[in-house]
Amino acid sequence: MSEKLGRRTLMHVVGASAAAAILPPLRVAVGTQGAPASSRPSVMPKAILFDCFGTVVQWRSSIVAEATAWGKAKGLNVDWTKFADQWRAGQGREMGRVRRGELPWTNLDTLHRMILDRLLVEFGITGLTEAEKVEWNRVWHRLKPWPDSVPGLARLKKKYTIAPLSNANFAMLTNMAKHAGLPWDAILTAELAKQYKTAPQAYLTAVELLGLQPGEVMMGASHSFDLRAARMQGLLTGHINRPAENDVAKPGDFDVVAKDMIDFAAQLGA
Repeated sequence: MSEKLGRRTLMHVVGASAAAAILPPLRVAVGTQGAPASSRPSVMPKAILFDCFGTVVQWRSSIVAEATAWGKAKGLNVDWTKFADQWRAGQGREMGRVRRGELPWTNLDTLHRMILDRLLVEFGITGLTEAEKVEWNRVWHRLKPWPDSVPGLARLKKKYTIAPLSNANFAMLTNMAKHAGLPWDAILTAELAKQYKTAPQAYLTAVELLGLQPGEVMMGASHSFDLRAARMQGLLTGHINRPAENDVAKPGDFDVVAKDMIDFAAQLGA
């Protein structure tokens, strides 16, 4: 007897609710275009949320390129790669203070400015006006996408609801999308939950706002720690490999493991 027929018979005998309790849900692989059967996830999402820094946009090279031009005009001799890396590392430390309750909720623009003020002293950069500091802090609003991000997201948008789920605040994500041409259906951010990822509520608030269940939503990121935290809340997970982020996943680690955003879209049938 086929599984389908067996289910139908059981439904007549014991009723729908009892059958649902006895039999596990069917996990059906939906056909994809250009993706081999072995790479297709067994359950397809209705919506996909994306980490942004490193996954969708190039934070390090964008900051270094703008800083190099800016520093040249200012006559500054600074190791801008080191500057960018320390700015990013400071982001993680300051968000950790918020998570632990050592700081009240503080959005990422404000945390970035706190870190920037310290870095200006550390790197011996002086003489900037307040307007120049504000503008330089907003470099995080102007990050460039990876070359495959926009075409890959455009393909996914045709089939799925897509949105960021980033620790960046709403204004930063909105400006980033405008600057980089990111085709989001909505802007979702940890700011809405007033809790930074990897706190559970950061993921669950986004899922709730979409009117979906966790198992209907996939988190896409180039950082395994982000995906593991999302999976603990019941979300599907997709790893997009970005060598610059030094986090490589292998097939089987997550529901989807892709070499870039276009491969990610292909594996999801877009």
